[in-house]
Amino acid sequence: SSWAYLFEHPGADPERDRMVLDGPGTRAIVVAVPGVSEAGAVAADLAAREGIGLVELCGGFSSADVARVAEAVGPDVAVGHVTFPVESLGVAARYAASFAAGPA
Repeated sequence: SSWAYLFEHPGADPERDRMVLDGPGTRAIVVAVPGVSEAGAVAADLAAREGIGLVELCGGFSSADVARVAEAVGPDVAVGHVTFPVESLGVAARYAASFAAGPA
């Protein structure tokens, strides 16, 4: 079985910026997408070309982003979403704010 993990990295090229891990009976594909708006198309392409059965999305994706990816891949591909435990929400929020502000 094959699955993919998508994360946002501005300026990424999903065709080039990826890592493939092959193991006994499984293939994992880690892919950087330039923005959350491109994630649905990338995930749908992975489903069509690589036959992935699961897409896992980085915690930086919103619930609405997750819903858009799920719609793009259709009902035969599961979509998961990394979440943060309550005790790390403040740190995650600070990271997100610094990420949005751009490089220092």
